Amino acid sequence: MIRVMVCGAYGKMGREVLLAVHKDQQLSVVGAVDKNSAFADVGDIIGAGKTGVTVGNDLTTVINETKPQVMVDFTNPEAVMNNIRIAIKNGVCPVVGTTGLGEAELNEVRELCAAAKVNAIIAPNFAIGAILMMKLAQEAAKYLPHVEIIEMHHDQKLDAPSGTALRTAELISKVRGDMRQGHPDEVEKLTGARGGDLAGIRLHSVRLPGYVAHQEVIFGGLGQTLTIRHDSISRESFMPGVVLACKKVLTVDGLIYGLEHIMG
Repeated sequence: MIRVMVCGAYGKMGREVLLAVHKDQQLSVVGAVDKNSAFADVGDIIGAGKTGVTVGNDLTTVINETKPQVMVDFTNPEAVMNNIRIAIKNGVCPVVGTTGLGEAELNEVRELCAAAKVNAIIAPNFAIGAILMMKLAQEAAKYLPHVEIIEMHHDQKLDAPSGTALRTAELISKVRGDMRQGHPDEVEKLTGARGGDLAGIRLHSVRLPGYVAHQEVIFGGLGQTLTIRHDSISRESFMPGVVLACKKVLTVDGLIYGLEHIMG
């Protein structure tokens, strides 16, 4: 059994992760932490009866007490880097779905992993369908290089654009390069109306109640358009990827960025 602890245990994603790990026969929930902890039993949170595992409020203390091998983090951009540093320092492999990490943070994690000989998996999206969407979008861009991305999330998401949208744009840019789209004399009457810009690809973010996580990649060509869309209807969609990452992270080499690298 792989010993797993979960950061952000009281959050919507944290609860889903706890339940998924609890149900898996190769994984075991040994610890959980949340800054708002009332020291509830994990079983009470996920409706599984008493487990004897209490949600703590200090990451270092929980690690020392429970000796996990893997830490799953779905917290927020302000907390995630410190959680990763603490985990690696204590020899625990992070599996991170919290988005908002930039290249500087990823490089730091890469260096920390190398120095401590600890592995980590960070993924902008853990849904298998979202990974396929990104792969298909990268392939389509070879033939239809004019593209824009619309991502739609719940109104409590803190970062925009989403990590999935950024990753999709990065993958597309690898095959089509930095390319200017649209009319060269285009004027925004309202700042930001055309969205963000990554290598000439426009990214648009929608934040509304009712959404979970959705993305459209829209390609345009002569007399035609192609839309590749993925919808996460519930947070359960991310759990097969999270479980896979928990099992793989102990055997990868250093930092792995993107779930696609461990699928197959």
